[in-house]
Amino acid sequence: MPKVLYITAHPNDETQSYSMAVGKVFIDTYKEVNPNDDIVHIDLYKENIPHIDTDVFSGWGKLQSGKGFEELSSEEKAKVGRLNELSEQFMSGDKYIFVTPLWNFSFPPVMKAYIDSIAVAGKTFKYTEQGPVGLLTNKKALHIQARGGVYSEGPAANMEMGHRFLHIIMHFFGVPSFEGLFVEGHNAMPDKAQEIKENAIARAKDLAHTF
Repeated sequence: MPKVLYITAHPNDETQSYSMAVGKVFIDTYKEVNPNDDIVHIDLYKENIPHIDTDVFSGWGKLQSGKGFEELSSEEKAKVGRLNELSEQFMSGDKYIFVTPLWNFSFPPVMKAYIDSIAVAGKTFKYTEQGPVGLLTNKKALHIQARGGVYSEGPAANMEMGHRFLHIIMHFFGVPSFEGLFVEGHNAMPDKAQEIKENAIARAKDLAHTF
């Protein structure tokens, strides 16, 4: 039974957020099409995601020097242990759906903290003499992103960094299939906002049948 991680990074729900609204339609449709899949919702705004700080570096350093986990301080244990849980959970997934808004040309900082927690050598990638090699070669991923402006074309296309970052990191992890579903222009063209949203929802329903 495939395991699907539905990873959302938005403080608002589907009634206030375009990305969350489209994401909900996608995952609800996906559930209907794939009733036996194991779907896990990871709401990054409700999860404990430690930042990589002095405690984490200190804990990692102790473990790498040969010390046991029980020799870490309480702060080191809590943070290092939680980061390990997050990376193990991500590795257990077969499909990933990321749902984010475009904030300041990227995504909410909680998403970067999450990516930092799963970018672990020996788990999602490894170092070789030929350079880093991704280890998640049998996975697939989708990014649903709402953009108030239009970033798929024109001068603004080079300013979007959230989807491009996820594309790069998924490629780095070896994920062979990474798609994007974008809701864009609703703030720039408020008179067309509902139409833009409805079109994105229609695309989400279609994509859910093939993802």
